[in-house]
Amino acid sequence: MQIAQLFTRKKPLVVGLDISSSAVKLLELSRNGNRFRVESYAVEPLPPNSVVEKNITDVEAVGEAVRRAIKRSGARIRNAAVAVAGSSVITKVVPMPNTLSEDELHNQIELEADQYVPYPLEEVSLDFEVLGPSNNNPDTVDVLLAACRTETVEMRTAAVESGGLEAKVVDVEAYATENAFQLLLDQAPDQGVEKTIAVIDIGATMTTLNVLHDNKLIYTRDQVFGGKQLTEEIMRRYGLSYEEAGMAKRQGGLPENYEPEVLEPFREAMCQQVSRSLQFFFGSSQYNSVDQIILAGGSASVPAASEMIQERLGIETVIANPFASMSLSSRVKPQSLSNDAPALLIACGLALRSFD
Repeated sequence: MQIAQLFTRKKPLVVGLDISSSAVKLLELSRNGNRFRVESYAVEPLPPNSVVEKNITDVEAVGEAVRRAIKRSGARIRNAAVAVAGSSVITKVVPMPNTLSEDELHNQIELEADQYVPYPLEEVSLDFEVLGPSNNNPDTVDVLLAACRTETVEMRTAAVESGGLEAKVVDVEAYATENAFQLLLDQAPDQGVEKTIAVIDIGATMTTLNVLHDNKLIYTRDQVFGGKQLTEEIMRRYGLSYEEAGMAKRQGGLPENYEPEVLEPFREAMCQQVSRSLQFFFGSSQYNSVDQIILAGGSASVPAASEMIQERLGIETVIANPFASMSLSSRVKPQSLSNDAPALLIACGLALRSFD
């Protein structure tokens, strides 16, 4: 068993590197006082099936995309923060005596981990973070334990290194989203205070629901659904290659019947998916409503999707823009960043690790 650095603080400056099933997204931020600035970023498409349901299957192909992203962005930092999918991580809040030193806590967690982790410990990377005093016992602290198969962590770090970067931080996607949420507070009602907000990230193949209450993550769930379905329908309907279909989806220029016959059914499917994700949340928690939906991921940019979701579900729905109050370096094109903003939420949460 090894202790992985799933949450480690006080690291050198890092670029946020989000490896999704369709693209590698690289983001470099700087900070001056309380103001962040986007120094550089790039979104590089991945060959089909090099990442399947958030698991890397082709390290070389992902490494090559990382290399292209570095070149395209002009990023100078060579340390990266990456994330593993929430579905590959087991998390557990464990009470521990508040008298233990960091080293003693380390040893105690290693001793007790096997009762929380369903894999052989020699195959697992562990990390922990002290959350603070336990509510129901003043003599204990709540410790968040995170365990992930070492193989999953190693595939991520191997792909990053193959692309010429060093993985300094391995985070969990849900916590990266929670980290980035501080940049969305101006979009949230009452800055999220005592509100329940659903951040729904609809990527190419996976939809992740993260629910925050009072700005703290309380629920996360992955489901298989994404924008790839729309791309494949465009391919089938108009006889295009996967790359051409992806380009047409983003840039337009498709025949007149595209909107009513292809895009409209996909928007309907998005609405159903969002509704279903929320029903799962309501069914497994004490909550029966959310105050707002924030759409993220590449599919958040599907025209009129947010309006349809708001109208159908009767819940205010906005599109995530973590860069709304940031300044941009001269290398960053404002229009491109605006288009890509919803898809860069996890990369943003990872890039913020530079400033923990």
